Amino acid sequence: MVHIAKNYNNKTFRFLITLMVAIIGGLTFTYLHTPIPWLLGPMTAVLIGSRFGNIQLYWPTSIRDTGLIIVGYSIGLSFTRDALFQIAGKLPFMLILTVVLICFCAGIAFVVSKLSGVDYPTILIGSIPGGLSQMIIFAEEVKGIDITIVTFLQVARLIMIIFFVPFLILGPFFKNTPTYALLDSVGTTLQSSAPLFPVIIWFTILCVLCAFLFKKLKFPTPFMLGPIIVTAIATISGLHGPPLTPTLLDISQFMIGGYIGLLLKPEKLQHKTKIITLALISGIVMILGSLGLSFILVYFDHITPSTSFLSLAPGGMDQMAILAHEVNADLSMVTGYQLFRLFFIYFAVPPLLRLLFRVGKKKTKKAA
Repeated sequence: MVHIAKNYNNKTFRFLITLMVAIIGGLTFTYLHTPIPWLLGPMTAVLIGSRFGNIQLYWPTSIRDTGLIIVGYSIGLSFTRDALFQIAGKLPFMLILTVVLICFCAGIAFVVSKLSGVDYPTILIGSIPGGLSQMIIFAEEVKGIDITIVTFLQVARLIMIIFFVPFLILGPFFKNTPTYALLDSVGTTLQSSAPLFPVIIWFTILCVLCAFLFKKLKFPTPFMLGPIIVTAIATISGLHGPPLTPTLLDISQFMIGGYIGLLLKPEKLQHKTKIITLALISGIVMILGSLGLSFILVYFDHITPSTSFLSLAPGGMDQMAILAHEVNADLSMVTGYQLFRLFFIYFAVPPLLRLLFRVGKKKTKKAA
């Protein structure tokens, strides 16, 4: 019995069990022909297995980081000179839509705060879209914030978006619209002029080094952002990397999906039913709100609904980029909008929230 208990606590044993669960999830979702099966399948299977299994599942962060590097490299390939100039011309519109989306989420947070009885700063930090790691770190720095609720709200929103957006984007509204061919002009050139070896070795070294450099510099999502930037710089400079095979992209999704499945821990919440219900409702409202804003983007920017919606969806950049791959959306545009919001949240939102909380405390003291 002691020997069995030791095995259960062994990280290698726990990881192998988690790996088996994730593979079963991926194969099941592939068989069911669901969108992005090697992201949703492992995530779902690991999420269920961690809740109901007797063994504490384990997924090394290094595997998730490797998956992010692969996705980051693939995204970086889409940043041609034309794409970069196109994105630069849209910066004012990106700022306006990003601010509107964050204000919309702040309004939802206010309603959820009133209905749940949880203080507004906690719900607000948990509702900021697309800044999971940054908002959790920020929550740790602010006194009086319930980090458990912040983490749950952020992860619940992320998981809801990963589940619902693929089915929405592949639904009747988006299905009959023209789509941008993923890396259309660049992809054919890359396939004909850039063999996988030995070019991929140099890109691998550059992406890994840049990922760790960005981590040291404390940039947001460094293992994805570093490869995106170094690959984009190389591509714009004329050094084209080879496109990755669908199998390798599936493997990268698998690496990320297994990790996401272990993030949600509802057992640590107080008032579980109320918080979970409100988190689900607010997540749906956020998705519908971003869908509404995407209509504005389609009207003014004349881009496809799938590209527009994925650009504004309040999820993680890596998941939206993976989905953009699947539906042949304009990957550089989707990533451009998601990157802009990521940096805006990273640099501008924390100081603004500190100012807001400071003003709120002063008003509370005067009222008292």
